[in-house]
Amino acid sequence: MSDVSQLLQEAYFATIKDFKDGSIVSGKVAEVGKREVLIDIGHKAEGIVLKDEFFPEEVPAVGEPLDVFIESVEDEEGRLVISYQKAKKAIGWKKLAGNYNEKDIVEGVVSRKVKGGFMVNVFGCEGFLPGSLSTFINLPDDKVLGHRFVFQIIKLSKQKQNFILSRKDAVRMEREEQRAKLWETLAVGEVRKGRVKGITDFGAFIDLGGVDGLVHIGDMSWKKINHPSEIVAVGNDIDVIVLNVDKDNRKVSLGMKQLTPDPWNDIEKKYPAATVVQGKVVNILHYGVFVELEKGIEGLVHVSEVTWGNSKVNIHDLFAIGDVIEVKILNVDTQSRKISLSVKQLEKDPWENIPEGIEDNARLKGKVVGFTQEAAFIELPQGIEGVVYTKDLSWTKRVTRPQEVLKKNQSHDFLVLEIDRDNRRVVLGMKQLKDDPWPRIVDRYPVGQTVETEVVKTTDFGVFVKLEEELEGLIFADEIDEAARNSLNVGDKISARVIKIDPKSAKIGLSARTEGESGSVSE
Repeated sequence: MSDVSQLLQEAYFATIKDFKDGSIVSGKVAEVGKREVLIDIGHKAEGIVLKDEFFPEEVPAVGEPLDVFIESVEDEEGRLVISYQKAKKAIGWKKLAGNYNEKDIVEGVVSRKVKGGFMVNVFGCEGFLPGSLSTFINLPDDKVLGHRFVFQIIKLSKQKQNFILSRKDAVRMEREEQRAKLWETLAVGEVRKGRVKGITDFGAFIDLGGVDGLVHIGDMSWKKINHPSEIVAVGNDIDVIVLNVDKDNRKVSLGMKQLTPDPWNDIEKKYPAATVVQGKVVNILHYGVFVELEKGIEGLVHVSEVTWGNSKVNIHDLFAIGDVIEVKILNVDTQSRKISLSVKQLEKDPWENIPEGIEDNARLKGKVVGFTQEAAFIELPQGIEGVVYTKDLSWTKRVTRPQEVLKKNQSHDFLVLEIDRDNRRVVLGMKQLKDDPWPRIVDRYPVGQTVETEVVKTTDFGVFVKLEEELEGLIFADEIDEAARNSLNVGDKISARVIKIDPKSAKIGLSARTEGESGSVSE
C-alpha cells in the first residue's frame, strides 16, 4: 500500500465515531423512502428506521436531526441496527422520571385501546389509563384514539418504568384551577358567556366555566314572565352580565335583561295620558286584561275599564290571548312600572246623556248578563246597566235567588223603577209590569177558609204548598202532624186551612190540623 493510500484510509477511519450497543446517538436524516428512513449517525454504514416507528405527524424530512437508539453496531450480516421508538422512549422516560412525580399533570396522546382502558403515549412512553378514570365512556373511538389530552399521574414506578394516568382527576384539577382563576377575575359589570345548568321557579343557574351564577327571574326580561322556562332552557349558551360577586359566600348574581336598554326609560314621553295605541292581549285574569304595547312594556285594562255598562262582565267572553286591540292610556306610573289602560273610554260615556226612552216608569227590553245573590244585572240599550232585585221579580212567588226566575243571556221586558245616577244604574222591576194580585188574593183566601193544595217542598219548619199558579202558602211545622208531614211527597194533595195572610210580605200561613187541635202560628 502506498503512503498516500495509507493516509486516506487512516483519515476515513478517523471520521468514524466509536459506537456502543444500547447507546443513544444523534444523527441526520439522509433519505426518506416509502417504507424506510435512512439515518446517518457518522458510522461506516447508514442505519435504517422503519416508517412504522413514526406517527404520521412525526415522519422527518431529509436533513432533519434525529436521535436514535443503537440496538447493534453490527449484526450477523454486518448491518447497523437502530430504533427511533426506543430512543424516544428512553429519552421520554428520562424526562418523565426526572421531572415529574405522582399527582403532576402531563399531556399525552391516546395511542390504543386495551382491556380495561387505554394506553397513552407521554414523551414516547406508554402509560395505562383505566377506563373508570378516562371520561371517555360515552365518546366514540375516533374522538379519542390519536387525540391529545391532559392527564394526572396517579402512580409512577421509576424502577419498573411504568405509570398509571387519570383523565378524571386532571379534569377536576383543571376545573378547580379555572374556578380559582375565575373567582379572582370576576368583576361586576362585565359580560360573560355561560351555559344554562338548571332551572327553578325563581331563576336559572348558569355555569360560567367552573363557577355557577344565578339569574333571578326578575333579571331575565324587562317584560313580566311567569317562569324562567319561558326565556331559557337547560343547555342554552347565553350572554349574561355580572351584577354582584359575593366571594365570601361564593355567590354570583347575573342578569340578562340588563344587556338591553330598559324600555321604561322615558316611557311617559312615549305613552302620554289620553293617547290611543294598539296592543296585544298577553294575559287574562279575573281582575283585568294585560296588554303588551311593545316588547317589555305591558299595561292593564282593569275589569272596571272594559265597558261602561256591565260591571259583571266576563272578560274571557270578550277577549282572547293574542287579540290585537285598541286601548287608551289612562296613567303611566314609572316608579311602579305600571300602565293603566281603558277600553271603555274609547267610547263616549252613555251616562253623560242617558239614551232617549230610559226614564221612570218606561217599559224596556234588556238582556240578563250577570247575577249576585240578591240581584240580576241587565244590559239595556247603548251600554246602560240595569239591576233587578229578587223582591221585584214576582208578586207571589218566594224568590231566594234571581236564577230561579231569570237565565243568563235571556231577554225580558222590565219596568224602570228608578234611575240611580250616583251608582250609574237603572233599577228595574218585572212584577210591576202586572197589577198587584194581593187585594184579590186576600178576598179569595180569607182566614179560616179550607183549601185544596199540592205539596211543593217539605222543610224542617213546614210544608210549602201550591194554592194556584205562582201562589204558594206554608203549612207551619207545628200545624201538621209530624208523622203525616214525613210521609208527604212533592205532588201530594192535602187540605189546609188559612190561618194567616200578609200581603206586605207576600205570605200565606196554613194549618193541616182540624179545628180544635192544639198548635201555634209561627213565622
